[in-house]
Amino acid sequence: MPKQKHVQDAHNREAQLRTLHGAMISLVSVMNRPQGDEALIKEAGIKLDRALFPPLVLVERLGPIGVVELAERVGRDYTTVSRQVAKLESLGLVRRQAQAGDRRVRESVITDEGKAMTGMIDAARARMAERVFGDWDAKDFDDLVRLMRRFADAVETTIDPPST
Repeated sequence: MPKQKHVQDAHNREAQLRTLHGAMISLVSVMNRPQGDEALIKEAGIKLDRALFPPLVLVERLGPIGVVELAERVGRDYTTVSRQVAKLESLGLVRRQAQAGDRRVRESVITDEGKAMTGMIDAARARMAERVFGDWDAKDFDDLVRLMRRFADAVETTIDPPST
């Protein structure tokens, strides 16, 4: 027999959604602050202009990736990201290549040097995360990881469904 829904359930869900939205705003606000990238760069012990940090990490995680998609993901203008990718290329951290399906489109891929740098960033991120999650029990942490991935996947496919 299906569970009956009550008015208070709807109010509780609205309150929970408001709390969830508030938590998301807090997280996005922290993640968008330049101080966070600067702290991570310092913790990693690397020399990298803070503005180059997001495109470098995204090329490593999502590459090969075109400048248009990269610009959409970092929330910057295409021309700005194009200049940043050129700078990353001049530093030997990424290289550009023709897209397999359309040779006119250039994609960025991580180089060995770029992968080494993002490895240092990942290690620094893990050290910083340990300060956040150090007193969490394993089950709570595992649940957070599982539910965040599920949430992110659902939001991505709802807000930005894959092209067919």
